[in-house]
Amino acid sequence: MNPGEKRRTDDELLEFARQYGQTAYHVVGTCKMGHDPMAVVGDELQVHGLIGLRAADASIMPTMTSGNTNAPVIIIAEKGADMVRAGVSRPAHAA
Repeated sequence: MNPGEKRRTDDELLEFARQYGQTAYHVVGTCKMGHDPMAVVGDELQVHGLIGLRAADASIMPTMTSGNTNAPVIIIAEKGADMVRAGVSRPAHAA
């Protein structure tokens, strides 16, 4: 379909991307949660390999929500705040 057969070279494809490319929705899922080598944060929102840093935003969401990301991000942030208040401070594993 797009960009079609008319655009074949790298330069033509880049030009097409510059002219027609756009983002949709809000960026999510850029910081994988888990305990495998590709994970950035653990299940307590702590960034692996760093002490005292948590990620509490849409970056930890595995997929885009069907609605606006505002409410899920507020919930993530509230849960993170609860963890900080409760003193949850297990060190994140080194990546």
